[in-house]
Amino acid sequence: MKSTIVKFTAKAEHKDTFVTTLKEAQAATQKEAGNKEIRVFVSKAEDNVFFVYERWADKAAITSHDNEPHTKKLMEVGQTALQSAPDFYFLGDTNPLPDHSKSANPEDEVFIIFFIFKLRTEFRETLLEQFEDHIIHTRKEEEGNILFDLYTVDNQEDTLAVYEHWRKESDVWDIHFNQPYAVKTGKLMEEAVIGDLKQYMNFVTEI
Repeated sequence: MKSTIVKFTAKAEHKDTFVTTLKEAQAATQKEAGNKEIRVFVSKAEDNVFFVYERWADKAAITSHDNEPHTKKLMEVGQTALQSAPDFYFLGDTNPLPDHSKSANPEDEVFIIFFIFKLRTEFRETLLEQFEDHIIHTRKEEEGNILFDLYTVDNQEDTLAVYEHWRKESDVWDIHFNQPYAVKTGKLMEEAVIGDLKQYMNFVTEI
């Protein structure tokens, strides 16, 4: 299995056209044999910033996807509609492996985060080990957590990506960050992450 995150920043005057094309591409991608999951999100802070999260059977499925007509159409529209080239993140699984077996309840508000951050590489292995413990506890013990994945980024030793779904926002700020394992991770990240943590946090809504 191979995951990807793609970030698109559209020009304000073209965002409606771009998101329409993006949703059309999503519907077509779901029919591809190699696609296991594709979800599209818009930033809560900037309504012209979009994230796409995908799970693929393997790298060959991604290569095949790149040659599909709907993918080519999206890239063509993007040449006019986007402020800059998309940011592609080809992800590597870490331990514990991604687990998408939980789902939201009808009453859940659902609070979703993409946290893609730069770190000092000397902390990389220590941080991966700490996150393994952190994620195991979060998935097992926190009722508010729906999904919590950590990924490496191919060819970027200084980058890690966290993808999270919570039943409501307060489950993150009021409960999760007060857990002993989260406090330990937070202290380590203050040392490991380059710059302010907040600059890397993207709060999004699925569309």
